[in-house]
Amino acid sequence: MMASQHEIALQVNSVGVCYKQKSGFFRSTDFWAINDISFDIMHGDTLGVIGRNGVGKSTLLKVMTGIIEPDRGHVNTFDNSVSLLGLLVGFNQSLSGRDNAVMNAMLQGVSQKDIENKLDEVEAFAELKGFFDQPVCTYSAGMRTRLRFAIAIQVNPDILLIDEVLGVGDAAFSKKSGKVIRERIESDQTVMIVSHHLDTLYELCNRVVWLDGGETRMIGPAAEVLDSYKKAVGG
Repeated sequence: MMASQHEIALQVNSVGVCYKQKSGFFRSTDFWAINDISFDIMHGDTLGVIGRNGVGKSTLLKVMTGIIEPDRGHVNTFDNSVSLLGLLVGFNQSLSGRDNAVMNAMLQGVSQKDIENKLDEVEAFAELKGFFDQPVCTYSAGMRTRLRFAIAIQVNPDILLIDEVLGVGDAAFSKKSGKVIRERIESDQTVMIVSHHLDTLYELCNRVVWLDGGETRMIGPAAEVLDSYKKAVGG
């Protein structure tokens, strides 16, 4: 049975992440990268996340995907699968693009058989032109970005998190990847987009979360939150 758009797909409850920050010889202080962040993502939402650099957006994404554990609070996925499409997703540089595709997809819950059946599609979408079986350390930044995107769209999670990858790559690939994202949104895929491109968030999102100082400053309809953010930052 399909989930209702009124059902919660993922819930962030009072999440905080603390790092130790050196303050002198043999001394350190606590630095809360994020602190007391709470919001819900509903099924079918396209939720935008905005905020200045350093407010904890990437840290939040790592918590939501289970890469790091929060020091307080928790994230409830309600057994929905969550995948991160972003520039912070790493590769094993000594392995080939093919091997990295298999490894990354399996880490996100895809069976080895299923991803191996889709490797031709990954290679074609990434436009690697014969480099798919070469070590990733030989790839350009653009090739690695295209491979990340090609893997992520084959994973097909319940919730797709997108971190600052809209509009990357050359013009042709940017157009192709943007088309795929829009198709996912139009098919009621649950999506969260972290971006500094406000025009993109106005266009794609129905709701937006504004993070400020590691906390949730505002959440609501996209236009309302984005208008308030622009006024606050002088945009």
